Amino acid sequence: MPEPAELQRRVLAAWTDSPARFREDANAEEDLVRGGYRDRLLVELAQNAADAAARAGVPGRLQLSLESGTLTAANTGAPLDDDGVQALASLRASAKRDGTGVGRFGVGFAAVLAVTDEPAVLSTGRSVRFSAAATRDAVAAVPALADELGRRDGAVPVLRLPFDAAGEVPDGFATAVVLPLRPGAGDVVRAALRGLDATLLLGLPALTEIEVVVDGAVRVHTRSGDGDRVELTADGVRTTWAVVTRTGELPAELFADRPVEERDRRGYTVTCAVPLDDDGAPTRLPGRQVLHAPTPSDELLSLPVRLIAPFPLAPDRRHVAPGPLTDALVAVLAQAYTDLLTELPTEPALLYLVPTANLAATELDAALCRAVLDRLSRAAWLPAADPEEPPLRPDRAVALHDPTPERVAALAGVLPGLLPADWSRRTDGPVLTALGVRRAGLAEVVEAVRGVQRPGEWWAALYTALADADREELAALPVPLADGRTAQSPAGVLLPSPDLPTQRLAPLGLRIADPAATTGRAGQVLERLGARMATAAAVLADPAVAAAARSSLDRADDGEDVARLAGAVLALVAAAGPGEHPELAELALPDDDGGWAPAGELVLPGSPLAAVLERGALGTLDRAFARRHDRAALVAVGVLDGFATVRAEHPDDLDV
Repeated sequence: MPEPAELQRRVLAAWTDSPARFREDANAEEDLVRGGYRDRLLVELAQNAADAAARAGVPGRLQLSLESGTLTAANTGAPLDDDGVQALASLRASAKRDGTGVGRFGVGFAAVLAVTDEPAVLSTGRSVRFSAAATRDAVAAVPALADELGRRDGAVPVLRLPFDAAGEVPDGFATAVVLPLRPGAGDVVRAALRGLDATLLLGLPALTEIEVVVDGAVRVHTRSGDGDRVELTADGVRTTWAVVTRTGELPAELFADRPVEERDRRGYTVTCAVPLDDDGAPTRLPGRQVLHAPTPSDELLSLPVRLIAPFPLAPDRRHVAPGPLTDALVAVLAQAYTDLLTELPTEPALLYLVPTANLAATELDAALCRAVLDRLSRAAWLPAADPEEPPLRPDRAVALHDPTPERVAALAGVLPGLLPADWSRRTDGPVLTALGVRRAGLAEVVEAVRGVQRPGEWWAALYTALADADREELAALPVPLADGRTAQSPAGVLLPSPDLPTQRLAPLGLRIADPAATTGRAGQVLERLGARMATAAAVLADPAVAAAARSSLDRADDGEDVARLAGAVLALVAAAGPGEHPELAELALPDDDGGWAPAGELVLPGSPLAAVLERGALGTLDRAFARRHDRAALVAVGVLDGFATVRAEHPDDLDV
């Protein structure tokens, strides 16, 4: 490889032969400095350090030190070699053509010219410096270039003429980039150093440490860990990141419209990363993100994670170039993003990572959002409220319109695809719409529970969970009845009081709610929806009871059925307490001859009346039946146990 002096001779000779070549080189360098590589100084220095470490296979360390108006970037790894010197003195011709690394002393080194006119690279291998003043003197000595130099007011391409350099590399490092800052650049560099973010290390895995020294004050950023968890430490504060990295090689035909030197770089590595909180849940990165390709570009992203991928860049080096290669990398990156989200612990915070295409920042961002949403909508990753259900695809998931833990707990296993309450609450409208998750209102809830068979306690929990819901939407809410039937609406349903012998009243055909379904606040909810509280006395006053008693003799051919009916009425009378019920005197009761007779025509066996009546004067209640039922209840429905007392104000009123 030629020495710096020989490189100078060749470049000056080319410029002498063609002043237009001098102009081209000057314009190209100026485009880089003022365009694609403006404000990229620290990123490019870090990138060079990472590539040097990767080439040497050692952990990369970078020290950025600002002292006495000079910025020094010292790094470990492979030292500067002859190819590196050649690359530094060439435009758009990196020494690295093997498709590895991010970029080593290629055109990105032009970023140093934003702050210095005298950059130097000192190394344990080769050392070289560049100088605007020395280049200007060399060009001024060439008569053929005088006119062009004058038209440019002395501006020259600094990185075309290398000069020998001398100096020591700091201990422990292989290379040092030394940048004496031009006037006014110190404050800009100082601010950039103080704002340097440890997350830069996510895109440079070969680099494990960046030490920043500003006027003697030291800050250290480190990276540790591999695989799906990476820890970044910034000034002693540690942050854990979930990381998904995918590698592969793209088909050659995708590179047909790319520059020749890019066509051999078909391999890719894409990375998606998001910080985690102390519980391992993802947290949103503050502010709007940019795509790293692989270092920061100007492509704004709405996706709230760090995305790193080798997208092809437009000539300005700041925006992604459209085309089939970009489309292919969008697909790869979208799958990696989906893998990142679905491999994280299943927490509602995952929903923060779901993109919404309508909020996309750029055309590329919109394409990424669409691709991510397409994959997320087809992946089964949402949790089901029912622990027996497998993970849900979003297009098969249901979120309650007004979710509470109680409602979701009651409906789990009844409403297929139901999301847990905290997922439904955190899933806002745009996210639901983007994923295709369906919202379920109360009308659908009511429809879903119609026909289900559940114990009364489950219904009580459901009614309590719906306590604050709109009354009209619950009008068709079913109610389980004590006799095993189901009322199709709460309206008119009887809510049993504690004294009501509910389990014995089935033969009466009354719509009495299952007591287990009315416990606690559930009874109040049903009452608000049209059910009414029912004591034994209130039920006894229901005309249906008297009607059942009057018609009981008509069913005497089914003795078992009539016996159940009689038992139900007597249990109800006993629960109602003292009182007479002449309206029930036609209730069919068994007599001692094996037949049936109205209660009012039977005598209670063993009663005082039975002792004095002639046999056959009145029928006698079956003794076994009498022993099984409350004596006071039998008398209350008309069974005779003594002489009735008749009172009248005038004897003539008595019909004797």
